[in-house]
Amino acid sequence: MRRNAVFALGVQLSGALFTGAMTLFLVRALGPEEFGIFAVALAVSGLILLPSDFGVSQSAARFIAERRGNPTAVGEVLGDALTLKLIGSSAVSAALFAAAAPIAELYGDGPNLVWPLRWIAIAVFAQSVMTLFTTSFVALGRTSISFRLVFSESAVEAGATVALVLLGTGVAGASLGRAVGFAFGALGGVYLMLRLLGRRSVGVGRRPGQRLRRLAGYAGALFIIDGAWALYSKLDVVLIGAILGAGSAGVYAAPVKVLAFVAYPSISAAAAVAPRLARHERHPPDVPAFHAGLRYLIIVQFPITVLVLVWAEPITSLVLGSGYAESAGVMRALAPWVLLSSIAPMLALGVNYLGEARRRIPLAIGAVVIDIAILLALIDSLGVLAGAIGTDIALFVYVLGHLHICRGLVGLEVGALLLTTARSAVAAGAMATVLLAVGTSGLAPGLYLVAGAGGLAAYLAMIVLAGEVSLAELSSARRILGSVLGRPAPPAPVAPATAPATPVPGASAPPRNEEALTPYLQGRGPSLRRFPGFLLLHASCGGGFDIVPAGDPGTGAFVATCLGCGKRFEFRSQALEPTRGDDHPDTG
Repeated sequence: MRRNAVFALGVQLSGALFTGAMTLFLVRALGPEEFGIFAVALAVSGLILLPSDFGVSQSAARFIAERRGNPTAVGEVLGDALTLKLIGSSAVSAALFAAAAPIAELYGDGPNLVWPLRWIAIAVFAQSVMTLFTTSFVALGRTSISFRLVFSESAVEAGATVALVLLGTGVAGASLGRAVGFAFGALGGVYLMLRLLGRRSVGVGRRPGQRLRRLAGYAGALFIIDGAWALYSKLDVVLIGAILGAGSAGVYAAPVKVLAFVAYPSISAAAAVAPRLARHERHPPDVPAFHAGLRYLIIVQFPITVLVLVWAEPITSLVLGSGYAESAGVMRALAPWVLLSSIAPMLALGVNYLGEARRRIPLAIGAVVIDIAILLALIDSLGVLAGAIGTDIALFVYVLGHLHICRGLVGLEVGALLLTTARSAVAAGAMATVLLAVGTSGLAPGLYLVAGAGGLAAYLAMIVLAGEVSLAELSSARRILGSVLGRPAPPAPVAPATAPATPVPGASAPPRNEEALTPYLQGRGPSLRRFPGFLLLHASCGGGFDIVPAGDPGTGAFVATCLGCGKRFEFRSQALEPTRGDDHPDTG
């Protein structure tokens, strides 16, 4: 699970880094006029990408997660999704290709915009197909493959774009480079998926109508939600620009774009954990993992929220420059959004994988209505801050609604999460006190680093004293961080099956014998792999295991089948030592 989260974060960062580098190159290579044409083509791409996908990718991910470990069933879902893609995405792209000339005339750019739009139409189709495969790999617990696909696509797109522009093709070449990159990504996704599932497992053609209707129906609900969320994300800037002017829109939009990076870790964690809530035929939703993921995200996000709240001025000055002094107030006002954005993606994806996306529709639409209503009511008196306040309150209602849905569906212990929030808030107060004592502006860069480290130390000390985080958890976090950074760390001791375990919310102590273990193996207790001493993950794919007894009762032998790739292992419960694996001796 941790491995999948790291690769999911890599997906986010690799795309952002390549995009940023290409933007800097194109700004200088094309010049203001041609780059403006390219920006228009990209804006059109953003507008049609949502209807091009129509929620099919996330809908397929839900059904694939429910069939993980069954290549034939996964292939059927992928075949259905590809059929829908070939119908819907190709129609949207063909319409844009045909309408390129009239659209170019509307913008007054004539022939200069026609071929950029046509290449973008092809790129949108390929991007839609590639998105289907990246989300499918995540649903299968193979985020590492998704990372390789996204990274290679970004590299090919950047290389093709730079080469074509340097050859003198201008903005048309930049758009063609984007099409080349996503075409490579789409074909690469097909190859990697066929390699994973088998060449005969995925087919496109005549599909059973009932299965297609089920997939398309769920995709329709997700399309409505995605559309509402797009409005929630963009409408504030549009309304502020229309009412207060373009300058005010820039003051508001700049810190919003900066804070978008804060959500990357939570999106990555959601991609690793949320698929475990799928209603798989061989195991129930992994609620303890879901609860633990939400808890850790809350704990991690509080220090970031404190930094945004207390040091808004220096952060704005450093990142945006002195011309955006007014944006510091917007950044500070968005601190509640920063905190809530830690758990919003995981809650939303969790409900999607539970198959209850339709229950999210009123929440998504309600968030848009609340945001707009508050902005319009307060903008005359508060200016751009009205947008931040509306965004905070709308997301608060959105998160509360999803917590209510998850509590009803899987018994999520909301009370325990509220206790975590309260303890973390106390620790955050200690951190804020240290930062305020040092100062909020005019400090030397080195002093900011020292103060930040002191504030973080105060936060960790207080959260341990509050009883929310144990010293063992801090030690585990240090080992994980060391492994991510490539630094060797001493291995964690493996507890025997009879050793006392750290309590999991809603769970009892680990079973001590075959008879006590039976309810857990039959799905009537928390997942066995959530207990210290029973933690098993497949190092090759990051998937968890379905564990059943092997042989006569009392032998202590078990068979673990990987839920990600289907490989089987045998081990002894006393020491969790694998005794045999299907030529994959890499449990860990």
